[in-house]
Amino acid sequence: MIRVAIIGASGYTGAESIKILLGHSEAELAYLTALAEECGAVADVFPQFKGRCDLEIEPLDLDKLAQTADVALCCLPHKVSMGFVPKLLGAGLKVIDFSADYRLKDVSVYEKFYSVEHTDHANLARAAFGLPELFREKIKDADLVANPGCFPTGALLAIAPLLKEGLIKTDSIIVNSVTGASGAGKNPSSKFHFPNMNENVFAYGIGVHRHMPEIEQIAGEVAGSDVTVLFQPHVGPFDRGILSTVYSEPVKAVSDEQLAQLYDDFYDAEPFVQTRADAPGVKDVVGTNYCHVFVTSVKGRIVSFSAIDNIVKGASGQAIQNMNVAFGLQETLGLI
Repeated sequence: MIRVAIIGASGYTGAESIKILLGHSEAELAYLTALAEECGAVADVFPQFKGRCDLEIEPLDLDKLAQTADVALCCLPHKVSMGFVPKLLGAGLKVIDFSADYRLKDVSVYEKFYSVEHTDHANLARAAFGLPELFREKIKDADLVANPGCFPTGALLAIAPLLKEGLIKTDSIIVNSVTGASGAGKNPSSKFHFPNMNENVFAYGIGVHRHMPEIEQIAGEVAGSDVTVLFQPHVGPFDRGILSTVYSEPVKAVSDEQLAQLYDDFYDAEPFVQTRADAPGVKDVVGTNYCHVFVTSVKGRIVSFSAIDNIVKGASGQAIQNMNVAFGLQETLGLI
């Protein structure tokens, strides 16, 4: 039985991770931590777990952590996580990190988009990017897995087959995505206050969103060459889910039948990617670790779509999928 600690257990991703692990046959919750002001009985912090989990969320004690857990799901914010990950690795744990601190391999790009000095270059170099559909073999051997961002997960799964086969131009890709309000995290703000969100949709992070270089980096690895992506996120008045629409230019004519066959073949063995004959919606995947994808051609462009739950496949579910891979377990345990 794998003993799991959750670092930063008091947020949305912490709660979702607890929920999934309570149904995992080969893993058990061993230790939950958070800031002192966010600690307490799990059932008090998250009433949904009353009668289901009797653990306490408590301040981090590294000695106790080392004795009680085999792996840490590090649900800490960007810029904070890299201050803890070296200690977790030093305590002998595998780490699945939810932040962006170990995703971007170019330190200068990270420091530009996150406005902070990166302080853990050594572990950055060894981290595996945690998108199992593309990097499963690297994840198998990793002690540190950088869980992808939610937007990159949806966007990359929407276009990976096209990039891998060299079917699209790599200098003119456009990604439009809309996410639910939970994408902003648990802490409230005026912009995401109900009267501002209700019956409203708006764009944000125009031209500067932090997930854009992450999409470009991984897309480039898949394509084997530099990729330029224009990424524009939006937020809508629903709780969770991300719908992404990706526009690309084909390098040669390709039929809808060929595109559908390409996606069917590419994802045939993937347990959590489902190809569709029509465009997906977020309600099709909310509460699951699935990504639904659809591809077609429109006016000489290839248009691909994906839908994921931003908290599950975009965060906690994907982390546990990565944990399963890293420990040699059946990949779907706890997730279907």
